[in-house]
Amino acid sequence: MCGRFHVDNKISTIVSNLFNTQFDVATNTNFSPSQTVSTITTAENGYQQINANWGIKPKWSKKLIINAQSETVAIKPTFKQSFQYQRCLVPCNGWYEWRTEDGKKVKYFFEQVDKVPLYMAGILFKNEMTELVTLTTAPNEKCAQYHKRMPVLILPEDKDYWFGSSIEQLVPLMNHVNEKFIDIQLGA
Repeated sequence: MCGRFHVDNKISTIVSNLFNTQFDVATNTNFSPSQTVSTITTAENGYQQINANWGIKPKWSKKLIINAQSETVAIKPTFKQSFQYQRCLVPCNGWYEWRTEDGKKVKYFFEQVDKVPLYMAGILFKNEMTELVTLTTAPNEKCAQYHKRMPVLILPEDKDYWFGSSIEQLVPLMNHVNEKFIDIQLGA
């Protein structure tokens, strides 16, 4: 999880209204690692959009790291400081997973049942450029049929708690969302 996700520019108005800020995103039905992703983070007087490259490549890593596990993000040296001070949300329509069926890889699309935006939890790294890592968690029962991880999804009513709470207070948000919120269909 989650190496691809979908964003439609139609969510811009919904996200702008929820966060009381201007949020502009271009449609990309196949966001992939190393691409520039639109995120929401805190600003002096509320929220702001920050665009970030998806993935980091620490000196010790041979590959791009795009996800961090929610269970260890607060203690791993690579992620600890960003998790404490540079949390963000990635508004999207949904994400993709593949599973092998009858010897073929089949793509599935995971979205909110009411077709409203999902908010994937992430952390930012501000170096020469701003970079992003999304957070994953153990999946709910429905999603577990497709992959062993799923994104940490922050519900709209929890957005202020996500940004304003201490690391210890965030533990309840780091678990999977109830499966009743997620719809799964064959991907395009």
